[in-house]
Amino acid sequence: MTTHHPSSATPRAPSLSQRVVDGLSERISSGALKPGDRVPTEPVLMQEFGVSRSVVREAISRLQAGGLLRTQQGVGSFVLSPKVDMPPLQPAPGAVLKLQQKLAMLELRLSLEPEAAALAAQRRTPELLAAMEQALDDFDTQHSTGEATAEADFRFHELLAQATGNEYFSHVLRSLSSATIPRQAAARRSNSSSAKAARFGEPSPELRPGKEFTAQEHWAVLEAIRRGDAAGARAAMFMHLNNSRERMKNASR
Repeated sequence: MTTHHPSSATPRAPSLSQRVVDGLSERISSGALKPGDRVPTEPVLMQEFGVSRSVVREAISRLQAGGLLRTQQGVGSFVLSPKVDMPPLQPAPGAVLKLQQKLAMLELRLSLEPEAAALAAQRRTPELLAAMEQALDDFDTQHSTGEATAEADFRFHELLAQATGNEYFSHVLRSLSSATIPRQAAARRSNSSSAKAARFGEPSPELRPGKEFTAQEHWAVLEAIRRGDAAGARAAMFMHLNNSRERMKNASR
């Protein structure tokens, strides 16, 4: 695996894949695409949005991670029925989590997510493996250009939870990951009531020195899942989360 180093390059404009995500999400929310409907094929989406195949696949993987689509190998991607809302585990939007709360949530993740990784190693599908690999490729690319990596980080963990085949893992880990993967740095830049809300994936400079270690740990988890090695995936995920907890502690000092 190639190790990337952050650069001073100017962050790119919002990704092309976001345009595809937004377009398909709007069709799903408006009812133009209903549960059970097959989304347009890759060539059709490529032509419609003027993007490459890799961009379309990234968008589809993000919609999978968001629970909007499922992909059947050799057949296509289909719209999922809306799930019954469950109460979130994290504080209400806008609430600022204290360090101790974030560490407590990471502690809870340590008791759950290694087992999710083990189940994912036993139950993963080729489509979810490809989507997880795409998320980690995106993480590496964004890190190498100095961009925010939180969206790709969150997507990897959510896809892993989906790979368990257990919707309750997905719900719990989505809530915990969204609270402990930093995406709110910009919200602290201004106390003005007119300040804009932080964009999803806002960089967290204080944690940037640990991003290369995070990338290596993510790939170790994925490789164990790819091998079908449940014990290895469990151990790799435990090490990743435990190291993340230590990095969070050190960044606060």
